[in-house]
Amino acid sequence: MEFPITRMRRLRKTPQIRNILSETKLNPEDFIYPMYVKEGLADGHAEHISTMPGQYRYSINDAVEKARELEDIGLSSIMIFGLPLEKDEKGSQAYNKDGIVQQAVRRMKEETDLIVMTDVCMCQYTSHGHCGMVKDDKILNDESLNYISKIALSHAEAGADVVAPSDMMDGRVGAIRKTLDLNGYYDTIIMAYSAKYASSFYAPFREAASSAPGFGDRKTYQMDPSNLLEALREVELDIGEGADIVMVKPAMPYLDVLKAVKDEFKMPTAAYQVSGEYSMLKAGIDAGYITEDSIYESLLSIKRAGADLIITYFAPEFLEGKI
Repeated sequence: MEFPITRMRRLRKTPQIRNILSETKLNPEDFIYPMYVKEGLADGHAEHISTMPGQYRYSINDAVEKARELEDIGLSSIMIFGLPLEKDEKGSQAYNKDGIVQQAVRRMKEETDLIVMTDVCMCQYTSHGHCGMVKDDKILNDESLNYISKIALSHAEAGADVVAPSDMMDGRVGAIRKTLDLNGYYDTIIMAYSAKYASSFYAPFREAASSAPGFGDRKTYQMDPSNLLEALREVELDIGEGADIVMVKPAMPYLDVLKAVKDEFKMPTAAYQVSGEYSMLKAGIDAGYITEDSIYESLLSIKRAGADLIITYFAPEFLEGKI
């Protein structure tokens, strides 16, 4: 049909009409809120993260209180990141049964009805800051799998509903699934950071979690930003090893990857709107270059591209109706 018979603007003429015809909608259950829990931090003294305006490191008690507040306004899921007091070469505090994450998980499960997810990685816990075992400045793949599996098991034992390995070691999903199953945790969900790129957008997180590598970079295990087909191979391998949910990280710079992953595999798919995306939008808004509507638009674009779940620091603002 041709103009004037077909007038597309008829479908946009009022907010009410635009709303009922919107193809993509954001819902509270779409969001996962990342929370940083720091060992040794006094209650009532949350630490503001300088690179991420409005975000904090919490004591366990304060984290539980904050989680309860967010649950009351509609939050369904959290992801816990831990900051230990002590680090060593093998990241032993990461799989300590009484470690910061393990304690936080137990409290969250006791005192909330939230879905509790945990980041499974070594970088916050290792003295060298890498996501696996290191020898002669080389990150060892196979030797790291045992430690990564031990971390995931300790989180499951504490009560985590979902463990999310973010290290990008080859074979880690299969190793975790085997370890969980051998120990009776058949129902623990694995959400794999399947297509995790070596991105400059992680910079604020590394300050937030004190996880910057002590030497070199992570380009031998995180993905090359120029590659899309490789991401599909990574996702396929993780699914074959037992991943229940797959993830693309970061989100906005990789919307094409996110769409390709969803179209190809039709799996439950998450996207992580990472610290750099958050801080960039916040800085633009504070400077007056963009408006707060850009936050909603960014989240909408991630869901439209195929994300079923969005890990985002903007979750509280959405739930509070501020965006």
